Amino acid sequence: MSLQKTIERPVEVSGRGLFSGEPCRLRFVPAEPDSGIVFLRTDLPAPSPIAASAANLAKRARRTALLNGSVSVETVEHVLSAVAGLDIDNVAIEMTAAETPSTDGSALMFVEALRSAGLVEQQAERKPFIIAEPVTVGDAESTLAALPGPIDCLDIVYDLDHADTPAIGRQVVAFRLGADDYAEQIAPARTFSLEEEAVALQARGIGKHLTAKDVLVVGPDGPIDNAFRLPDECARHKISDLVGDLALLGRRLRGRIVAHKTGHEHNHALVRELVKALTRQARAAAAAGEPVMDIRRIMRLLPHRYPFLMVDRLVELDADRKAIGIKNVTINEPFFQGHYPGQPIMPGVMILEALAQLSGILLSRRLEHTGKVAVLLSMDRVKMRRPVRPGDQLILQAEAIHVRTRTGHCKCKAFIGQDVAAEAEIKFMLVDAEPI
Repeated sequence: MSLQKTIERPVEVSGRGLFSGEPCRLRFVPAEPDSGIVFLRTDLPAPSPIAASAANLAKRARRTALLNGSVSVETVEHVLSAVAGLDIDNVAIEMTAAETPSTDGSALMFVEALRSAGLVEQQAERKPFIIAEPVTVGDAESTLAALPGPIDCLDIVYDLDHADTPAIGRQVVAFRLGADDYAEQIAPARTFSLEEEAVALQARGIGKHLTAKDVLVVGPDGPIDNAFRLPDECARHKISDLVGDLALLGRRLRGRIVAHKTGHEHNHALVRELVKALTRQARAAAAAGEPVMDIRRIMRLLPHRYPFLMVDRLVELDADRKAIGIKNVTINEPFFQGHYPGQPIMPGVMILEALAQLSGILLSRRLEHTGKVAVLLSMDRVKMRRPVRPGDQLILQAEAIHVRTRTGHCKCKAFIGQDVAAEAEIKFMLVDAEPI
């Protein structure tokens, strides 16, 4: 059994954003088991937590950014790479600006800070995602594949081909995340730009505070006013970015990754496909799996009772980010008496009620120590995909998009086997619990 880890004490780093040049203080803070990696903008009047999740990805060029409503954190890949590279599961990351600080475009500053904070094991089991079937994204020029492989680490092979830039050329690097020394082999590798790219970016006002001595700019004859730290530094930095972007899966990945001429856009696409694979795996195991929460524990959390309690058991609960539950549909349901005699079909509003109840269980993980309760506010993007009949087993899935001070927002789906029966985005108002 592998245990989750966090840091022993808070630690802070400071610097200017790589793209924006804005100063930022970033503070790593220990976090509870199963809380994952969460960013928090402390410069805002009402700070909104932003989970490091593929669901929060924002579209940006040349970097990774996360979004919660209108609040974003920018260029997070090197921070995430350091956290994942050092095998840390749970940490809160407080920021005083939108973009993370950077000195040289590598993960090294964050690795040194996290090491100085110390690492500590927590009394919670780590649940890795073992790649069971190939997942591939890309095109004719670039390919990124997740393949079955070792179950105790993640093998990464990166093939960088810059044949048109002889100073870089072709670089092939193999690295084993979870076995090799990330701090020595990957963390020092810096973001690199070709000379013409750097000039074009600064002409657009991006990175104007930087010189070639600050970051790695490669010209026809090699680095300008700088030197490579490693002979294959460019390919190693691509691995650093990949490790950071894969952290958005929310699980330790086990298997093999093979990449050829890929970047952030491909990394994000692969993570989204892996999320789908993880969901399929969870749904397949749901019917036979041992419940994480049986009906007795559910009844302690939900006020609903017969005939309106619509969740029979919980089979997966990923902190306060995601929940999977089951509703067994039988002919004994009272609504089948009138919906419809001779043609029993579960009312769509009851499917939505089941999803709302599951969302309530999920939000209760965040609200249990706040004195708040979740009250249904709205349902958006509601779609009924197929009828649900007696004998079906509904697999319910709720994923928290964001939870703010006064509102909660969940994305929900109900499945029968692999088929989507219904989906909706459900919003809740968080109100003070009334004393009993």
